[in-house]
Amino acid sequence: MRFAIQTAGNYDLVNLTERVGEIIAESGVKSGVAVIFAQHTTVGLTLMEWEAGTQKDLVAALERIAPQKGDYFHAKWNDGNGAAHVKSALSPPSISIPIEKNRLALGTWQNLVLIDFDVRPREREVVVKIIPDVR
Repeated sequence: MRFAIQTAGNYDLVNLTERVGEIIAESGVKSGVAVIFAQHTTVGLTLMEWEAGTQKDLVAALERIAPQKGDYFHAKWNDGNGAAHVKSALSPPSISIPIEKNRLALGTWQNLVLIDFDVRPREREVVVKIIPDVR
């Protein structure tokens, strides 16, 4: 299964928990693993508490690591997104989450979040593969 989302770029955080949860529920798989993959080199996936302060803290930390206005060698397309590629390399595009009782087995405060590091809005593709337990 795959779905597209529109992002705003510039640290746009998109909570995918509900959408992926719906896909799991519709699959009928009671136990297994969901593999979620974003098909882009300037986004990342993470699990985090979905709260404004946590979101700001994450953005601030990533900006310290790879500041948008830093000096980057990536200039192939002249699009000014070298920082986005560095951040994406540090925040993988894929994550695996167990499925239990036909639901994502997330902790109380865990949410599945896509982070768009690029410098402009884009349409992003997310692939969800559900692997049922075989035992």
